[in-house]
Amino acid sequence: MSVVWTDTVKEIAGIKLHVSRAGSGPTVLVLHHDIGTVDRLPFYDALAEKFDVVIPHHPGWGKSQRAEWMRHPRDIAAVHAWLLADLGVSNVSLVGLGFGGWIAAEMASHAPETYRKLVLVGAMGIKPPEGDIADQAIVSYIVYPHAGFHDQAAFTAVYGDVTTDQLEAWDIAREMSFRTAWKPYMYSQTLPHLLGGVRSPSLILWGDDDQIVPLSAGHAYARALHDATLTTIPACGHFAEMEKPDAVAKLTIDFLSRN
Repeated sequence: MSVVWTDTVKEIAGIKLHVSRAGSGPTVLVLHHDIGTVDRLPFYDALAEKFDVVIPHHPGWGKSQRAEWMRHPRDIAAVHAWLLADLGVSNVSLVGLGFGGWIAAEMASHAPETYRKLVLVGAMGIKPPEGDIADQAIVSYIVYPHAGFHDQAAFTAVYGDVTTDQLEAWDIAREMSFRTAWKPYMYSQTLPHLLGGVRSPSLILWGDDDQIVPLSAGHAYARALHDATLTTIPACGHFAEMEKPDAVAKLTIDFLSRN
């Protein structure tokens, strides 16, 4: 790949926020899962071939400093909105993955006309009308990431032989998830009522075998947003951009590229 990523640290809300960036063109903010993110993914590279891609680590996840005061995904949303202001970018599109989808939805609900487009992949944040969001508190650190893949070979392709460092990162990510999204677990009771104001056209993508967030939540997002299309990815779990990077990248790029 010819894509070159640069890493910087931005001081925001009193914390040091790690930001990776690559590509050129319209800006796309990508918000990662509750399990964090690896440094490079084919999905990220594909986006960066078409767009200016900005990938922050959420505060307390990955290489970003923890904010002791942080209590809710909307706090993380405010930090990322501040980041965009500091970067001086406008007409930004949001791509939210799982837990990052919840954060993206919060950002859009707080600034209904600000974001160009919204892509939510297996997004948390809404209580599923049918089924429940999988509770990572009752399984081991490694079982939860495995559960997000339909095909375990896809998990191995991303993570290989899981290192102690990776296990530790998942442990910290889990603690941050509980700190910011515990009661109620992984959804907001207010967000569904606020999404109707969002003016951004929205694409909702869901693995058809998502064992973490039931597809019913995707339908709920499609109903709550006034201009949304729901598309399912066949033979795919929750971590769709890792399991089916080509399919998710094509759908995302096609949607973001349309006027």
